[in-house]
Amino acid sequence: MREIRTFFNTTISFTDQSSLSIRSILFIILALVVTSILLKIVKRLITRKLPDNDKVKFNSVFTYLKGFIFVIILLISLHTAGIDLSAILLGSTALLIGIGFALQTLFQDIISGIFILVDQSVHVGDIIELDGKVGRVEEIKLRTTRAVTIDNKVIVIPNHLYLANSLYNWTQNGTQTRESISLGVAYGSDTKLVKEILIEAALLHPKVFHYPAPVVLFTDFGDSALMFKLIFTINNSFEASFSKSDIRFEIDKRFRELGIQIPFPQRDIHIINK
Repeated sequence: MREIRTFFNTTISFTDQSSLSIRSILFIILALVVTSILLKIVKRLITRKLPDNDKVKFNSVFTYLKGFIFVIILLISLHTAGIDLSAILLGSTALLIGIGFALQTLFQDIISGIFILVDQSVHVGDIIELDGKVGRVEEIKLRTTRAVTIDNKVIVIPNHLYLANSLYNWTQNGTQTRESISLGVAYGSDTKLVKEILIEAALLHPKVFHYPAPVVLFTDFGDSALMFKLIFTINNSFEASFSKSDIRFEIDKRFRELGIQIPFPQRDIHIINK
């Protein structure tokens, strides 16, 4: 027993002021092994519900994160074992601060990318709106997300914008979305006829769902017009502007045929001669 204790207390000197005992070395190895096991468990818990593509991306991030954690654990273990790390830390403080400021946005993007992969808030194929720009997600990377707009322009979105701005996911609840068209007709128009025309114009479009059926709201008595809102459901919100345009053409055609006018703002000017 005494020999075993003597063996564990045997020290290995690196410099005049730095030395490690066999016990300390074993403690450091044990800390690294336990850390490795815990990281594997965490990785398995996070990736078990991720799609295969997201698993590959997360694994690449996790590799860098794991290396960083091992360095931290190693430094803590060496400090616990009695190695003075103050000289190393003081010498690298200025460098680390400079690198930290330079890579701040990069780290924000990567952390945001990890959040996207973990919480599954955005998927490839989703239609999103961010800062007034709408696009279909084509690729999600660790630092950026690539989306394509309706006019085939590519938007490269830094992932940290997801945390700093409100993101609208048009298709998270499904590909069906409710769209609307607002318009006004002249005072004196047959409001029931207007409602029938709007519903018929919507139902004639091949991409408009019959269930749920289109509805018409009489929204207001405007200054120059009676205001209506046509609400309908389609299955491709990314091309909603085209469907709305087709429906507007049909509404204009029907209104012209039946003599229903869409007014423009008018003002009466009275000139007083003194």
